[in-house]
Amino acid sequence: METISEKLSDMARIAEAFCGLIDNYNKQDNGTWLEELYALLPRLHSAVTALNAFGTSQLPMPNVDLDERFDLYSRLRQALGERDSYWLEFDASPDQLHMSGSLADDLTDIYFDLHHGLELLDEAWPQRAAQVWQCSYQMHWGQHLVDAERHLYALKVRDQLGPNGFTTRQ
Repeated sequence: METISEKLSDMARIAEAFCGLIDNYNKQDNGTWLEELYALLPRLHSAVTALNAFGTSQLPMPNVDLDERFDLYSRLRQALGERDSYWLEFDASPDQLHMSGSLADDLTDIYFDLHHGLELLDEAWPQRAAQVWQCSYQMHWGQHLVDAERHLYALKVRDQLGPNGFTTRQ
């Protein structure tokens, strides 16, 4: 049976891998970073749900530099090109039948919430990092994670993850 410490270490490794992929996306000229994200996101989902043993309380969302967030979002949106946008379907009401989502927005929001937890680990606050990851997952980035996984799956089955399916916006 895996201990809390092992679960947290696994979550930290996956969070570091995710943040590293996002930080270095433009340095990978072979177009494999979406393939890597496609493989990593289910592991992230599993790792954050495994932290459930820590319990959560309503924690305040971290303060994020909005200019930094917008800069990352803009760079990801540019890099993703036509693969950024996707359609969401809701059962709520006829006027909300189709709403669009953005993979760049999903990845940006996940990145900043994971990065905050990594900063807490650097400050030697492991339990707080786990609680922040769980709370922010439940309150914010969990839906972004599900949407990103779904969209990357759709790109994968259409063979649009790799460099051949990659077109950028001008």
